[in-house]
Amino acid sequence: MAANSRVTIAAHALAWLELARQRGRPWLTSDEVAASVKTNPVILRRSLGDLHKAGLVRSRRGAGAGFSLARPAEEITMLDVWNAVSPEPLLALHRTEPNQECPVGAGIKPALTDTYDEATEAFRAALARRTIAGILEKILNS
Repeated sequence: MAANSRVTIAAHALAWLELARQRGRPWLTSDEVAASVKTNPVILRRSLGDLHKAGLVRSRRGAGAGFSLARPAEEITMLDVWNAVSPEPLLALHRTEPNQECPVGAGIKPALTDTYDEATEAFRAALARRTIAGILEKILNS
């Protein structure tokens, strides 16, 4: 199973938009952001579109087109980013119903649900404690 890099791409884009803002460039094109992420601009635009729908970035067209943060970086948490770009659950049960005649198949769902819920809550709490401003600070101080 491949790891999901959508959150990483989105966090990278937001951190770059914040650094550009701090350096006097409040708007960047998707091509400029894609160059930093080193990904295809189409993939980056999809991510920026998700971030836009979630109210984390603004966009404008025409002369001076580009993207900027819609809120201060101190107010954008990694949980906000996760919610914007990763609609899948962190952990999922079987895609199809397991064999209910099997004792493990019949009991696996209730046995794992509490564990998965607890792990997901801890994951979400950890993301909620981290902001894009904090991520950028860590980047610049490393």
